[in-house]
Amino acid sequence: MRRLDDGTVTESLPAPPNRPNESLRSQVRSAVIWRSGTQILGQMLTWASTFVVIRVLSPSDYGLFAMTQVVLVLLNMLNGYGLASALIQRRDATRHAQRQLFGMLILLNGALGLAQFACAPLAAAYYRQPMVADLLRVQALLYCATPFIALPYAMLARAMDFRRQAQVNFASGIAGAVTALAGAWLGWGVWTLVAAPIALFAVRAVGMTWAARSLMWPSFDFRGAGDIARYGATMATGQVFWFLQSQADVFIAGRLFDPHMLGIYTTSLFLTQIFVSKFVPPLNEVAFSAYARLREDRAAVASAFLKSVQLIMVVALPFYFGLAVTAYPLVEVVLGPKWSEAAPVVQWLALAMPMMTLQVLYSPASDACGRPGISAWNGAIGAALLPVAFLVGVHWGIAGLVAAWFAAYPLYLAISTWRTLPAIGVRARDLFSAVLPALRAAIAMAAIVFLLDRAFPALPALVQLMLLSVTGALAYAAWLAVFARPTLRAVIALLRNRGG
Repeated sequence: MRRLDDGTVTESLPAPPNRPNESLRSQVRSAVIWRSGTQILGQMLTWASTFVVIRVLSPSDYGLFAMTQVVLVLLNMLNGYGLASALIQRRDATRHAQRQLFGMLILLNGALGLAQFACAPLAAAYYRQPMVADLLRVQALLYCATPFIALPYAMLARAMDFRRQAQVNFASGIAGAVTALAGAWLGWGVWTLVAAPIALFAVRAVGMTWAARSLMWPSFDFRGAGDIARYGATMATGQVFWFLQSQADVFIAGRLFDPHMLGIYTTSLFLTQIFVSKFVPPLNEVAFSAYARLREDRAAVASAFLKSVQLIMVVALPFYFGLAVTAYPLVEVVLGPKWSEAAPVVQWLALAMPMMTLQVLYSPASDACGRPGISAWNGAIGAALLPVAFLVGVHWGIAGLVAAWFAAYPLYLAISTWRTLPAIGVRARDLFSAVLPALRAAIAMAAIVFLLDRAFPALPALVQLMLLSVTGALAYAAWLAVFARPTLRAVIALLRNRGG
């Protein structure tokens, strides 16, 4: 605390301390363990409920829900998390700045909630599904919780306190899972998919506010907060571009597909994007906070970025390649027979996801280095390339949408790589060297599993899935141990906090 000349006492968050790299590495390791460790445990529980619900509900329910998500995702891109990120990377964050951020979040999310309520009939008319309007009106309640999540998130992330965040996220995940199971059991149909996020957001808002002790009066005097607004606006611009590329396929297909076929596509997309959408974001949160502390040392940012890529891709690549070669038994076991049409879609989409995973790792590093404009322009490029590909591909049905991923994403990733790496001080060959060992091991693993699957006679789906999964895991580990020992040692050292 400090006392001003007029006698007012203000409280400020401590500026990011100038600690040795070893201390920061210890904080990052602790943050990763808490943020991703509890994420894994929480996701295991929520996935169990999610897959139970998928087996109960119909593809049409998921198709209707996907139509609402296009609107919800767009408006959520503008809900103020970019403003919260500005507070994280700020050198100082006084109590007054926190109150200003809280005021911005309340005004912004109130306006977004009203806009969604008002635009609900237009969305229903576009999709030619009247029920979409009712779903969107109820989902507008989610904006009430956002200010009470984003502010404490910023305060805890700035302090690198991911333990309490993780505990709250775990509890809110349980609340969402229980609500989803109850809704499926009681026959709520598509409303199950609406009720579960509302329960999750409500519990998370209460828990995060309590964990960060962030309940305060908002300030609507925004003088001196221009840097927060500008930074948040820049990040929001990039997020809108991200929306255009990530939701364009559903927006386009929702007009031409019936709810059943849209449900098949979006559920296949959900399954293949589990890693990049559920595991990578919490790791990116930790990475952004760490990069922000290292932003004055570009070499340290580059080294941290390469280690992050190496660690994530060592896990991501076998997941995606394994998903591709086990798609048919996996869909039958996890989703159920009525989702059999999703198996070939999952198989091919899984092979496109490594590109998306690498792409989303770029933004935290460039944003933390004070270059959010790079992410915004990268998003603009993706927003130009991917919708065009989807517009062309949709005329060939789901297969055309899948083909559009392979037509547009390699070019998008190449341009983003060319633009981002110089800003964070990384050479392309160093990035390639960080990814190559895991890529080789994943390809070898997939080949072994594919040949084994062809060699065996027809087996029950569960037995087939277990056999292929165990074989794949052993093959991948063995390849790393024999042919990529430096990578394996580097990953183990990083997890043990002994990395250089």
